[in-house]
Amino acid sequence: MREKPLSRIGDELARLRDDVMSKRSAPPAGFGIDEALVSRFADGELSGQPEADLAGQVARVLPCHWSQSNTYASLMTQVTDHLGGHRQLVTWLDRFPGLPRLTARLYVLMGLLDRYSEDRPVIDALRESRARTPVPPGLQGHVVPDTGPDTLAGLSYEVEELLGDGEPRKAVDLARATAEWLRKVAPRAGELDHRYADLGEVMEHSEKDIEEAAAEL
Repeated sequence: MREKPLSRIGDELARLRDDVMSKRSAPPAGFGIDEALVSRFADGELSGQPEADLAGQVARVLPCHWSQSNTYASLMTQVTDHLGGHRQLVTWLDRFPGLPRLTARLYVLMGLLDRYSEDRPVIDALRESRARTPVPPGLQGHVVPDTGPDTLAGLSYEVEELLGDGEPRKAVDLARATAEWLRKVAPRAGELDHRYADLGEVMEHSEKDIEEAAAEL
């Protein structure tokens, strides 16, 4: 995973905070985390294939954190605390190819979308873009006519929802289309505020990270 996108998401990912998540239906049957693996992991006794198995379990249930039981929440807290926080959780998942790595990289993009969702220069650049092209390529049915703070946050929510529904390739398609849209408006955002001068580079790196991980599925 490239460092630049990771460095922009902050230490606490909004997608993983229960206080900002709306409640949805329960995840598909069969999702869960092995308590014994979590215990060994928290004690620093897990490595090799068992650790990879735990990463796979975490990746499958992470998008469903909003509807899991107290037992699940406790297990996830043990994993996250052992690693040192949300950002470290993402970095750990990135070590394991397949769904764990893809999930990590999609969460980095979600973190970027949540971060930029209320930034006025980015919103204005998106709004100007839609004045020329009302529906950005690949986002038909995903964006409402009005462009505002909910635009990027809503796309982030949909990416997570697709992951939670067991549709990682659809999540990748939406993530790539969103990243490409932001990359195209980045020069204008940089003109409006120099603090966004590297937005295009950040989005390009994130998009490439996701493409590489998706190729492992």
